[in-house]
Amino acid sequence: MDNVNRVCAFLKECGTYYLATVDGDQPRVRPFGTVNVFEGKLYIQTGKVKDVSKQLAINPKAEICGFVNGKWIRVCGKLINDDRVEAKKTMLDNYPSLRNMYDENDDNTQVLYFSEAVATISSFTAPAETIKL
Repeated sequence: MDNVNRVCAFLKECGTYYLATVDGDQPRVRPFGTVNVFEGKLYIQTGKVKDVSKQLAINPKAEICGFVNGKWIRVCGKLINDDRVEAKKTMLDNYPSLRNMYDENDDNTQVLYFSEAVATISSFTAPAETIKL
């Protein structure tokens, strides 16, 4: 399994992960659950009307963190907007429950992929592992 798919699988196993952004000089953290691989890149999904979207437009640096089975993952990098219908459709096809709120053809659905990303998997019982995406 390549690095991007491995990180995606870990995050899916977590179920919920937490996305941190910057709002001026204030960190903001919120739960997320969407994660997908498209064209070899790790994607997340949100709505353009949300504060998180506005924060990432100003400063694309972000970090996500998830925990499962005594291990946690942190993925840091830049989240880059991808407005292509194909990228949005792939995400929504993998999360059909979101289709009652989002559509690949609307003006609100937003998918973003990690660029310049590094993932770290840690636990209290083993050395940390660094994975470049």
